[in-house]
Amino acid sequence: MRTERNLTRLDRVFARLDREPERPAHIDVPKMSRHRVVLFTATLAFYLAIVWAVVITSWLVRLDWQVMFFRPYQQWAAIHWFVDYYVVLGQRGPTAVMVAAWLGWRSWRQHTIRPLLTLGASLLLLNITVGAAKLGMGRLGPHYATVIGSNEMGLGGDIFPSGHTANAVVTWGILAYLASTPRARRWLSAASAVTSLGVGMSTVYLGTHWLSDVLLGWAAGLLILLALPWCEPSIARAETWILDLRDRWRSRRGVPAPAPVPVPVVLKPRPAPVEQTAPEREPVASARAPRTPIHLAPGPHTARSERTPVTPAGSRRPQHPERPPRGTPAQTARPLTGG
Repeated sequence: MRTERNLTRLDRVFARLDREPERPAHIDVPKMSRHRVVLFTATLAFYLAIVWAVVITSWLVRLDWQVMFFRPYQQWAAIHWFVDYYVVLGQRGPTAVMVAAWLGWRSWRQHTIRPLLTLGASLLLLNITVGAAKLGMGRLGPHYATVIGSNEMGLGGDIFPSGHTANAVVTWGILAYLASTPRARRWLSAASAVTSLGVGMSTVYLGTHWLSDVLLGWAAGLLILLALPWCEPSIARAETWILDLRDRWRSRRGVPAPAPVPVPVVLKPRPAPVEQTAPEREPVASARAPRTPIHLAPGPHTARSERTPVTPAGSRRPQHPERPPRGTPAQTARPLTGG
């Protein structure tokens, strides 16, 4: 008997590396639902509240100075080496290369360039919004602060909001945004939230950003992720235009277009045949000759009810020497003699 080999985890990983025969149809494009609009509005209100709290030099600015004077990098100097490496997860260059490599493989495998276009659109929005806010508010960082207790606004700085934090939110959050299943989206959302939280606190630990910079960076990155569904129609048009441009370029160079991917045929079960009435057949017994009775012993055969029971002539028990045979008249008892 032939049995199939059980696939190991490594076999399943290599099976996932194969290119799919056609673009998956179950991948949905996120839409701007009412829930997402409410989250976007709440995050925007939080963003404006942080900016206003820093502009008026409120309690948030005093908290920034207290954290700066605490100097976490001196209080916990043993983890300084780890934080130096961990904060790289928020730098634009390394993170963009890693995420683009992963999304590029997904684009090749799923016959679409939407993942790469979505990443490019999110990074473009990040550069425009965060860059404009940095240059517009011009806040100086903790290492370049001039007046104790001031908000350090309008002095030519470029740290408000935190670019490391916003970049971590967008770069790692785009993986959750492009996830193909709800379960993967939940796990990737949690992982990106933890990563961006750690990157933001790492910049506060190193003293390169105020605490309010990190809060505004989280809000700025989340606003971009929540606003991406508004960009989906433009991303779809850009994908169609790029694919058409590729086809025209191939036709000019004489490169044959790739053969269309055959659509798998869905096999339907064959309908049950209509029962037809078969012609009546003659009984088999009628074609056979009747059997002659078979006698086990010679002589006429009699029915069992007509047979007479046969009883033995005598008793099967051996006769006792002092006992009279059965059927004779009983004798008188023998008198007892005294000894």
